[in-house]
Amino acid sequence: MLNRRKSRELALQSLYAWESTGDEAVINDALKFAIEESQAPEETRDYAVSLVNKAIGAQKTIDGLIQKHAANWDLKRMAAIDRNLLRLATAELMFFEKVPFKVVIDEAVEIAKTFGADDSGKFVNGLLDSIHKELVSNQVSSIQGKRS
Repeated sequence: MLNRRKSRELALQSLYAWESTGDEAVINDALKFAIEESQAPEETRDYAVSLVNKAIGAQKTIDGLIQKHAANWDLKRMAAIDRNLLRLATAELMFFEKVPFKVVIDEAVEIAKTFGADDSGKFVNGLLDSIHKELVSNQVSSIQGKRS
């Protein structure tokens, strides 16, 4: 049975380990270790792997979006948990259309409250809401452009 919360937590652990070492090879090992330790069902593991792959594959675009919406915050100065959680949630907003945006944002906020600092939930919520609005605006513009 798919447990997306657990998938997100596993993916976050993996991205955090990858960023801490700066070694891309570490991400697969970190994810594999986290999955084995959690004894998560196959669907949960698969979703975690998909999240990590999308977040890493589109990292430059995702980081650009986060930086654009993080008024007066440099991406490198953000807490590592917040930064990587924002990457995962942004990837989920961009590539997993079947998951309602409110669920993505709410889950990210709850995970931020659990693993981040005192203000992480508010910080993540504000940024993801802003990023979501831009993504929706871009989709509407794209659709309107195709009709013209």
